[in-house]
Amino acid sequence: MKIRKELSVLLLLLSLILALLPISPNRSFTTKPDKLLSDVLTKDVSFTADQVAEFIVREDSTVQLIDLRPSEEFRKQTIPGAVSIPYDEFIKEDPEIWLGNKKIRNIFYTTGDREADFALVYARGLGYYNSYVMEGGIRKWIKTVIETKFTGERITARENALFETRRRAGEMFAELNSLPDSLKTKYLESRKFSAKKLDGGCE
Repeated sequence: MKIRKELSVLLLLLSLILALLPISPNRSFTTKPDKLLSDVLTKDVSFTADQVAEFIVREDSTVQLIDLRPSEEFRKQTIPGAVSIPYDEFIKEDPEIWLGNKKIRNIFYTTGDREADFALVYARGLGYYNSYVMEGGIRKWIKTVIETKFTGERITARENALFETRRRAGEMFAELNSLPDSLKTKYLESRKFSAKKLDGGCE
């Protein structure tokens, strides 16, 4: 959250410049800097690793995970259900391609927080309020979900439910990332974002 505050100030300055540039109708900032700042600094714009794990286990169709890391990193270690949109590509292309479906909550993540926070401010500045971040990125995901361990003799019902969600999400993560290269490549190719899918066109 501290990083997001620092980046938000820098990005708000950038937003003022971008707002004055005639880039394109889809890439002009529509949100006023003061509103954008108050918006991106709330907890309502982020999800924890545990919340994301629950979305994955439930196979929530209203959530789209967007992995902003370079393609090579995405291929090495992937969160189930995520699509790969490298950050450099995301900021160069028309965001409507990825964020246009208002019924979907798009959750950005990267290795840590930095680029996901940039993407969040950029997307919300352009009016895509269906954009969020996963706190701590894939590092936090691994620490919280994959490396979780139960210690002690007693566990409450709530702790048990949380542990079971982490365990199941961890199993899904391990299954995907242990696939042979040929099968994993096929799966990841199917997870590449396709604008045609949004438009209802044929592939």
